[in-house]
Amino acid sequence: MELGLYTFGDAGLDPVSGRRTDPAERIRNLIEEIELADQLGLDVFGLGEHHRPEYVASAPAIILAAAAARTTNIRLTSAVSVLSSDDPIRVFQQFASLDLISGGRAEIMAGRGSFIESFPLFGYDLNDYDTLFAEKLALLLQLREDEKINWPGSKHTPPIDGRGVYPRPLQDPLPVWIAVGGTPNSVARAGMLGLPLALAIIGGEPHRFAPLFELYRRAATQSGHDANQLPTSINVHGFVAETSEEAADTFYPPVTEVMNRIGRERGWSPGGRAEFDASRGPRGALFVGSPAEVTDKILANHEVFGFTRFLIQMAIGVMPHAKLMKAIELFGTRVAPEVRKAAAAKVPKDGAV
Repeated sequence: MELGLYTFGDAGLDPVSGRRTDPAERIRNLIEEIELADQLGLDVFGLGEHHRPEYVASAPAIILAAAAARTTNIRLTSAVSVLSSDDPIRVFQQFASLDLISGGRAEIMAGRGSFIESFPLFGYDLNDYDTLFAEKLALLLQLREDEKINWPGSKHTPPIDGRGVYPRPLQDPLPVWIAVGGTPNSVARAGMLGLPLALAIIGGEPHRFAPLFELYRRAATQSGHDANQLPTSINVHGFVAETSEEAADTFYPPVTEVMNRIGRERGWSPGGRAEFDASRGPRGALFVGSPAEVTDKILANHEVFGFTRFLIQMAIGVMPHAKLMKAIELFGTRVAPEVRKAAAAKVPKDGAV
């Protein structure tokens, strides 16, 4: 099983101190976090694309390239690239370049995006939300297969007549994952295409998402792919500290500020400490607690999903850098070894390792 971290590069106001994050400082700290994850032997670090004032990662490939020069083994992925509002050629070129810089450690995690700012920013109509992604994904997949592209064009992409796209990545093919938030059509599309699936679970009870993995594997099998060989991931929110109480007290203020701020935009009811504590229980979506608690929860969900990768987002909102670095250390030294040992001792389920 692969274990790793992901983040959106949160900035903005610290909900405890009221201090505003300096973007340059946040990027420096972010690269230190990736460097530490690599030193601890974690497998993956993902960085998500956002175009809002409270995030610094509007261009993940650039930050990941800076981290590539300071790391050795960890895989570096977008989490996600908002392909619907981007140019597939430029996305491919950026991550092919990252692949060369990193010595073959780059990945693209493509998604439709959880926010809408990039659509008007780059001149796209939200009414084309799904067709944009489908057409651009098809072009991206052809780009990684063929050095010279013959593309007939589509509603949202111009024709390409035998043009070369460079540089070519070190990996052949460059890994492309599909990231979804729970839409069955998106899950089925990933299965039909035979692409790895990353499922974000940020609310509710995780076991209720298990049928989506079943749908994915069924769609893959029906399309002629070996579902047992396709990588799968769940991407969750969580935090690790020496004690359960410390983890909860550290994580609660920033994550609640973020989720309530987003909730005001989307018409959700605000959450408080009672809802937070319920969600970090055994059946909840938050993986917050001591190393032993987080380990047990990962393994319990592995039994349900049979995933091959687990990514945790611990930097949500403005988090003290020292506490985040300590959480990464605990995840790498106390959680990851125990999870790997337990997973290795079990017979793989549905291709999981």
